[in-house]
Amino acid sequence: MERDYNGWDELFKEEFAKPYFKQLKQFLVERYDAVRVFPPKRLILNAFDNTAYDDVNVVILGQDPYYNPGQAMGMSFSVPDGVSPPMSLVNIFKEIQDDTGSPSTIVGGNLTPWARQGVLLLNTVLTVEQGRPNSHQGKGWETFTDRVICKLNERERGMVFMLWGRNAYAKKQLITNPQHLVLTAAHPSPLSAYNGFFGCGHFGKANEYLKLQNKEIRW
Repeated sequence: MERDYNGWDELFKEEFAKPYFKQLKQFLVERYDAVRVFPPKRLILNAFDNTAYDDVNVVILGQDPYYNPGQAMGMSFSVPDGVSPPMSLVNIFKEIQDDTGSPSTIVGGNLTPWARQGVLLLNTVLTVEQGRPNSHQGKGWETFTDRVICKLNERERGMVFMLWGRNAYAKKQLITNPQHLVLTAAHPSPLSAYNGFFGCGHFGKANEYLKLQNKEIRW
């Protein structure tokens, strides 16, 4: 029985058949066998499992998954229940409080409630090796996530793209349809949050835009 990809089937089948993705898959098989790679295999496409193509209202684009054990769950910036929020996520919650005047509705660090509201929590690269940030850059994931962005860009209904950090900002050129709102800022990590993430106001701006479609994210 074929897997249901939550409305992403057409895109995935097309990409999975391409030579670059077959090479990426072989690379991942070898690396998962050789070292600890995050997230667990079953969660690599978790962002798409939790947010259907037709339901996307916001795309939050990060860099690559958390590289410490137990943190990565296949959705950018999210951690499983019971895991303390990493500093990047703590900074996101701080910006939500400062921007909207209310604390985040998230309890802990699991952002699945956002995903269920149409927030696609996407990284530019979907896997990473333990303790080695950016270790899977240049292996094919960027091509795949480029195609995801291009597919969303084609949609008639406008959405919000939040591009955080240099790797995410590089995707801006792919978002060409004027109905979409593109917001850029520094990455929320402790190394860069004070260089333009704090004070970006993305969460309030996103909801102002979505209210024109009678939608709103409960951040």
